[in-house]
Amino acid sequence: MIQRFIELGEGYSDIYELIEIAKSNRHRLSGLFAFHTMKDGKALTSFVVVLHPTDPGDFQPLYICREGIPHPSVKVTKRYELFLDLAKELNQEIIHLDVKPSTFFADLQLYYQHLIGIMRMNRFIPPLQ
Repeated sequence: MIQRFIELGEGYSDIYELIEIAKSNRHRLSGLFAFHTMKDGKALTSFVVVLHPTDPGDFQPLYICREGIPHPSVKVTKRYELFLDLAKELNQEIIHLDVKPSTFFADLQLYYQHLIGIMRMNRFIPPLQ
């Protein structure tokens, strides 16, 4: 199985694409995530939509709007409310995780591998077989 993050942006206008991906793939929806972090002294959140793997192909996409949304404990924004509304509409719980910022890693791919490891360890996504 291949599990890969697909970055849409930082959550400005691209959040509408993330929401549309979840809605149009509700039959494949595996989970909704909010990754919270501190980056450059700011509390930020990334939204993630995880789909079940394709069949055939065994590819599991993890769509992300990375570190562009203020943490909801600091400021509840319309973007955060849209993600909450999406969860309600799709009858999903948002899984909240505190993670290191992407700037902690030398390379963005290392950051994404770190997140995949956390998600596998917590059994939110299946391990490689």
